[in-house]
Amino acid sequence: MAEPLGNHSSLSSFILAGLFSHSPYDSFFFSLVLLAFGAAVVGNILLLMLIQADRRLHTPMYFFLSQLSIMDLTMTCTVVPKMATNFLSGGKLISLGGCASQIFFVVTVGGAECFLLAVMAYDRYMAVCHPLRYPVLMNWKACSFLAMASWMGGMADSVIDVGVVFSFPYCGSLEVDHFFCEVPALLRLSCADTSLFEDLIYACCVVMLLLPLGVIVASYARVLATVMRMPSTEGKQKALTTCSSHLAVVGLYYGGAIFSYMPRASARTPLGDRATSIFYSIVTPMFNPLIYSLRNREVTSALKKMLERWGM
Repeated sequence: MAEPLGNHSSLSSFILAGLFSHSPYDSFFFSLVLLAFGAAVVGNILLLMLIQADRRLHTPMYFFLSQLSIMDLTMTCTVVPKMATNFLSGGKLISLGGCASQIFFVVTVGGAECFLLAVMAYDRYMAVCHPLRYPVLMNWKACSFLAMASWMGGMADSVIDVGVVFSFPYCGSLEVDHFFCEVPALLRLSCADTSLFEDLIYACCVVMLLLPLGVIVASYARVLATVMRMPSTEGKQKALTTCSSHLAVVGLYYGGAIFSYMPRASARTPLGDRATSIFYSIVTPMFNPLIYSLRNREVTSALKKMLERWGM
């Protein structure tokens, strides 16, 4: 029987299996990942710059959108650089601190984004259904509080996850069958009974996904009912365009999150975990700024203004 490896004394690193399976197409797939990563970083940084530079975008909706861009940047920059470094160097090791950091930031951002998407839906509900009270109720103090609460909710979950995961003993092989440190992948290596903690994670994921989703559905049901009663066709179109962009982001995020976190531990596979992780750590951060910029006249107008200022 393998000796348990005490995680505070003798455990100093894990081995990441990586994203690729040593096939002739690894370099091609790696190039695609790097392109998606570059697009995600450039797109989100550009969106942040536009929101900061253009006064017309200094509104609650774009403030929350800037928080979403920060979350997307945090997620993809936590995962991809280490994976790319290991692929290019041929190494597979990740330190205990590096592994804990990846879990902390990925879980923080994952939880915070759940809450933030619900906040963004509530913001649209207030803007469309209560336009006269909107500037008073969604003032900068309220917006800052809601954004901070989203971050703190995700952070509280991540602190618990990191603390509990690294309290378990680990035996034998320390090869994490993943391209970054994720909680379920690490729990498979533990020689202790982790079933109670896995059940707790499942319950927390259900609550953190379904409660915000309930707020989103209720908010947009009210928004849709209000929009249908609007006499102005232009007003309807503007409201629907803005809300459809947010709903597309919600669909992207919740599609990946439900497949990642809703299945029970017994139904999860390493291959399935890798596939869904690519989706929420690389694909979603790449598409979010595109969705908001291509379908939003205010953002495209701000982009044109910035390009003209740069002489392009």
